Amino acid sequence: DTSLTEVNSFSPSVPISPSSMINQYKFEDGPELRDLFITVDDPESHITAIETFITYRVVTKTTRGEFDSSEYEVRRRYQDFLWLKSKLEEAHPTLIIPPLPEKFIMRGMVERFSEEFIETRRKALHKFLNRIADHPTLTFNEDFKIFLTAQAWELSSHKKQGPGLLSRMGQTVRAVASSVRGAVKNRPEMFTEMNNYMETFSQKINLLDKIAHRIYKEERDYFNEMKEYGPIHTLWSASEEDIADSLKGIASCIDRCCRATEKRMAGLSEHLLPLLHEYVLYSDILMVSVLKRRDQIQGELDSKVDSLANKKTEKDLFSEEIGKLEDKVERANNALKADWDRWKQNMQWDMRSTFTNVAENNLRYYEE
Repeated sequence: DTSLTEVNSFSPSVPISPSSMINQYKFEDGPELRDLFITVDDPESHITAIETFITYRVVTKTTRGEFDSSEYEVRRRYQDFLWLKSKLEEAHPTLIIPPLPEKFIMRGMVERFSEEFIETRRKALHKFLNRIADHPTLTFNEDFKIFLTAQAWELSSHKKQGPGLLSRMGQTVRAVASSVRGAVKNRPEMFTEMNNYMETFSQKINLLDKIAHRIYKEERDYFNEMKEYGPIHTLWSASEEDIADSLKGIASCIDRCCRATEKRMAGLSEHLLPLLHEYVLYSDILMVSVLKRRDQIQGELDSKVDSLANKKTEKDLFSEEIGKLEDKVERANNALKADWDRWKQNMQWDMRSTFTNVAENNLRYYEE
């Protein structure tokens, strides 16, 4: 749909071929400009008296001066990733924090500790950290640095230094007040358009996600049926001397088709399905969290302005508070505007490159 991709169409003068399609789209900023590289690997199971959990090795290599070393290796469990995400949301309420994979069973997964589930989660956690590392603001967050460098006991100690009770109560009161007030009165048009865009995007990305899973399931069923036909034709050839060579040829052909289908399924499960699911989660983050937090900050300002209009005394005190809130709203708006543009550019690149990859895989599949 061109309303979501804007200027993403192929140039008609450029030939569309497996070798040329993906090469049309490359980021200008190459890997050589990065100064922070993170790898999540080596999942390890831990069994205690009260729980079973998985930890992952997080290896960080960097040339940044604020790090004491150029390389770190720590182990982290899923709860540590959740803590990092919550700290980033707390510090940057109107930035688009990358999504984490769901805590329990993802779609299509049955066993929580199966190799497939653990590998799917590892890839998602790897992408989560690298999305943060590539973000111009989040990458310099102090909690992110601690997550990458602190040993388990140091991280545990740091996590206990969370916001105090009064701070948490204040956040709760503001959240309740915001929900009671309803729609924000003075929301800039840009953020209304942003919300409308995300409603459409959410519908489309959820539909794409369902279709992709249906395609994968049909492909898998087809593959499983086809696997049975090769041996059947081989057995048949033993009792039909006149057409034995033809039957063996068919069996060989079916076997090659099986291998080609298996490769296409791998391409869908490794590239298309995870990306679509990630952007389903992104759509929830933007609509349910980021835009609502921006509205909450705006609502605090609107509420204070209303209070000033109703009170003739304490005008100086209210004016000072309103000035601070206006600055807070402006910072929140500017942060979201910049991050929105960056997120859309990345999203469009991800969609282009992933669907181009699917097209190339399909071309190869039919050639084979």
